[in-house]
Amino acid sequence: MKFFVDTAEIDDIKELNALGIVDGVTTNPSLIAKSGRDILEVTKEICDIVDGPVSAEVVALKADDMIAEGRKLAKIAENIAIKVPLTWDGLKACKVLTGEGNMVNVTLCFSANQALLAAKVGATFISPFIGRLDDLNLDGMELIADIREIYDNYGYETEILAASIRSANHMSDCAKVGADVATAPPAVIRNMANHVLTDKGLDAFMKDAEKAGIKIV
Repeated sequence: MKFFVDTAEIDDIKELNALGIVDGVTTNPSLIAKSGRDILEVTKEICDIVDGPVSAEVVALKADDMIAEGRKLAKIAENIAIKVPLTWDGLKACKVLTGEGNMVNVTLCFSANQALLAAKVGATFISPFIGRLDDLNLDGMELIADIREIYDNYGYETEILAASIRSANHMSDCAKVGADVATAPPAVIRNMANHVLTDKGLDAFMKDAEKAGIKIV
């Protein structure tokens, strides 16, 4: 499973990319606003850091306007994935933009039917929102599994990009059910390395090493 980092914070992207565990980046208007920077400027900087897809989202609601914004975003760098919402107008925009050779990430997916439509119009990525479904006591992982089954049944090449990831457990669960990609905030990716037994064992080792006077250098 590929890891995308869901942020517009440059320092976090640089750190995680240097470790070799980041395969791409996703952004949205909320993350751009949080960064306090111009969308074109910060997106270009992110594209210069990572080799993989960088999702940049349109803010228009009508298909023609989405297409115009998408074309402008695509000019930023070759690794831009234009992000459009899963609305009827978003699907229209996806069809045009993918037809022009662009990567398109169709976002805000909450049903298998929506994912099926996105695949039919040629989406590069479909982004089902796991955490927001869980907030409503619905099973986000069940949606991922349903989309996986449908795509595999018919050989759709659209990649399942699990989004709205809230925990380290979400990451491993996405891998189990067959998501192609999971995008998560930097803190969630870092938390994947944490375990109370690791901390406990390391503490014991350090105490024993100190008692024994063990030194390496």
